[in-house]
This record gives sequence, structure tokens and C-alpha cells, in this order.
Amino acid sequence: MALPDEVLYGIHTKRALGNFKIDSEAISPLVIRNLVLIKRAAAQTNCEAQTLPAERALAIEQACDAILLHHYDDQFVVPAIQGGAGTSTNMNVNEVIANVANQYLALHERMHPNDDVNQAQSTNDTFPTACKMAALQLLPALKQQLKHLSDSWLRKAFEYDDALKLGRTQLQDAMPTTFGQSFRVYASLFKRDLVRINRASQNLTTVNMGGTAIGTGVNASQYYQQHIVTAINRVAHLNLTQATNLIDATQNCDSFAEFSGALKVLAVDLNKMANDLRLLSSGPRAGLSELKLPARQAGSSIMPGKVNPVLPEFINQVAFEVIGHDTTITLAAEAGQLELNAFEPVMIRDLLSSMTLLTGAIQRFIQNCLTDLTVDRETGAQAVEASPVIATVLSPLIGYQQTTALVHEATDTGQTIRELLLQKHLFRPAQIEQLLAPASLLGRPSSHKNQVVNH
Repeated sequence: MALPDEVLYGIHTKRALGNFKIDSEAISPLVIRNLVLIKRAAAQTNCEAQTLPAERALAIEQACDAILLHHYDDQFVVPAIQGGAGTSTNMNVNEVIANVANQYLALHERMHPNDDVNQAQSTNDTFPTACKMAALQLLPALKQQLKHLSDSWLRKAFEYDDALKLGRTQLQDAMPTTFGQSFRVYASLFKRDLVRINRASQNLTTVNMGGTAIGTGVNASQYYQQHIVTAINRVAHLNLTQATNLIDATQNCDSFAEFSGALKVLAVDLNKMANDLRLLSSGPRAGLSELKLPARQAGSSIMPGKVNPVLPEFINQVAFEVIGHDTTITLAAEAGQLELNAFEPVMIRDLLSSMTLLTGAIQRFIQNCLTDLTVDRETGAQAVEASPVIATVLSPLIGYQQTTALVHEATDTGQTIRELLLQKHLFRPAQIEQLLAPASLLGRPSSHKNQVVNH
């Protein structure tokens, strides 16, 4: 097959371009980088095992170092979604490394992409290992932003600890709470997400390097099998461990599905938070308008002065995408057959995309929305005072039936519960103040029990 003189990849890469290219999206550069690290570690290990001559191992290492300095980024062109379980990407890396390494060898000692660069390896162990390495490298930034999100909500909770807010269940008035309590819920929610993601990421550290084609280790020396993971950890600064059952680790993708599931739950939680913020900030005249989101851009090309909740909407859309990615990963993991799953390319493409989207979206949300979010204390307090539902605190004293009658009357007449109680002389004014005080409405201990007025 004819190839342009200026390219450093070979015919396997060329065929992949012809077979799979539908847009400009190539495999993640982070996956390429980790494959190069694996090839470098493999060359060192094979040299130590005396299955690869020292001069060839050195040339491969020099080529890998040059590639890691981004001198040849334009040579890695295989599409992100590809058939062959990642073989095209693995061969793209093998071919480029071989051709770069030839610069360090005499012409009669040309490097072979399979015999030398890919020695003791298979796509079936190098590709999933590189993918797990990429996910682990993206993980610290996601965890940092998630912790920042939880801490930011906690700071808002302290700021608005005493700001009353009418609770709502099924979007209908319910018992009062405070914005401090609501914001603490978000802090707890995302703290749980962090724990969940930490737990799910642990299995990403287990790799099947040394298993080669189907996990049996064919064509790999015993020395290589025993030392390759240590060599990768040395060059990649990770703490990978070799799977105890390489055949199992080669054919099953449950660790990808598990980790994606944790990302999906985070997306679900972010989505719920964003929906809450859109509702609470709706209006400002015809909506709830209890929160004020910072105005970041014009909300309409035709309605002057309109402002939209663009950051929560941004979070919503990222969440939709991540949930969709998880569906793809779930189906791809389930569709594996027998000794290998052919669909790892789309799994890792969507997994890394989800991590990148979540990390960036959380950061933008904190910077551009949460930091400057404010609460309208007066609107929240007025909503609590006007709601007939606050009569719930009277049920232990006058019974459910009489309380229900009060609620209906308040709803029909537009009077508040406070006004009706004063009008009907069911309680002394001081008792009414105590019954409808924030502490009582928030379920905190009080001394008004059994203090009904006798007639």
C-alpha cells in the first residue's frame, strides 16, 4: 500500500483511516501517551529479559521520549471509534515508534513495529491498560473539583443558615426549612459522590499487562510477565497492580462499567441540583424568585433585559451527555463475547469524555454561578408566612380534622394561619407567636406542647 513520504505511520494506520474515519475525532491523546509509556517500559523489560537487543531497546526508548515531547502528535490519526478492539490504535503507535526509532539505528537494522516495538504485547493488554491509566490520570482533577463543589455549598449553608425557605414536595407547598439546611444537602450529596467515585476507581488500577492475546501470556517471557507492571509504574508514576486472573481481566470490562456508573450518579445528582436552582430562581416576577443567580449574559435576542439560568442549563446538558455515555458503556460492556470485548474504543472514548466534561462543568459552575449566588431572605420568609401548610404544627394540639378545616379556610379566604388563629382565639397571642416561630416550624424542640386554650 502506497503511503506519503512525510508520514511516519504505516499501512495498518492507513487502512484504519479508510475503514473508520467519519469525522476529525481521533483517539484521545492521553491514551496515545500512555501507550507510548507502555512501549517504553516494554522495551526496557524485554531488554532485561534478553529477548530484545540493547541497541534496539535504546532506540525505542529514544523514540518514545521524542514522542512524549509532542514532536509527532500529528502522526496519531486513528479515529476514536474503531473496529478491532483498539488494534488500529496500537498499530498506529507501533508504526510511528518504529519509524522514529529508525533514526537512531543504522539503515540495515530497521526497527519492526510488531517484532520489536510490540514484542511480548498484544492490543488486548496494552490498549485497556492505557485506557485505565488515562482515566486514573484524569481522576485527581475531577475529585478536586467535586470536593470544591461540596465545600462551596457548605460555605453557602453557613452564610444562609437562618434564611427561611418553604419546602416543597411534588412541587406543592410543604413544611418550612432553611436555605442553610438545603445547601447542606447538596454538600452531603456531592461528598457521597466523591466517596462513590473513589471506591469505583480502585478497580481501574488492576490491569492485564502480560496477558497478551487472551490472558494466557503467549509470546511473553516469564521475566516480562513478572516485571512489566513494575516497569510501567516506574515511567508513568502510577500504582497499577497486575490482575491475579489475566484471562478474566482481558475479556471483562466490568471495571469500566462500574466507574462509568459512579460518574452517571454524579451526573444525576448535578442534574437534580441544577433543576432546583432553575426553579428557585425562576421569575423574577412570575416565578419563585427565592434565589438570585448571577447574571452572566443576555438571555434573549429580542427581549431586552431578560436573564436566563445559563449555568444550571449548562450543567443539565453535561449531565444528559454523561448519562448517555454511561448507557453506551453499559451496552458495550454487556456486548463482549467470549475471550475479548471488541468495544473498548467507544467505552474509553465516552468514559474519558465524561470525566473531562464533569470536571470542566463543575469548575465553571462554581466560578460563574455558585460563588455569587444569593438568597432573597424576605421572599423566603414571606412564602413561609403565607403558606397554610404551616398549620401542620397545630395537629398535635387541636387534631388533624380541625387543622385541616383551618387550612381550607385559609386557602379559600386568602387569610394566613396566623390571622385565623388570632381571629378564632384558639390560642393566646404569645402562644401563637411561639407556635409559628421558626424554631417550631423547623421541628426544633419547644415548650408549646399541650398548651391549647380551653373554652
